[in-house]
This record gives sequence, C-alpha cells and structure tokens, in this order.
Amino acid sequence: MADKLIINKRELRGDDGYKVFSVRLKDDTVQCLDILSNQSNRSRNELINTLLEYAIGNCEIK
Repeated sequence: MADKLIINKRELRGDDGYKVFSVRLKDDTVQCLDILSNQSNRSRNELINTLLEYAIGNCEIK
C-alpha cells in the first residue's frame, strides 16, 4: 500500500497582515505613480503603501 499524499492547508489571504481591495484612480494619478515607481525602483504597490502610511500619519482632521 502506498503512503498517503499529505497536502498542507494554505494560509488564507490576509493572514500576512495585508488586505486586498480595489481602488479607482484617475489616469493622471496612475501615470504619476508609474513614474515614481520607475524612479525609485519600487513596485507600484510598495510605493502606494509608503505614500498612504505617510499620509495617514501626517494628516489632520478639522
């Protein structure tokens, strides 16, 4: 009798502390992000996260 094939469960999305969702952006904004992404050698996703973290930490609600 052959040994059983063991398949481990995958971690569910979001278990790494990230959530995936869609956002609508203007074409001009995407173009600016792509330029910054190319200039910084960072992915668009990484750049968006960096910019959002900065904005959240430096905004004021009046």
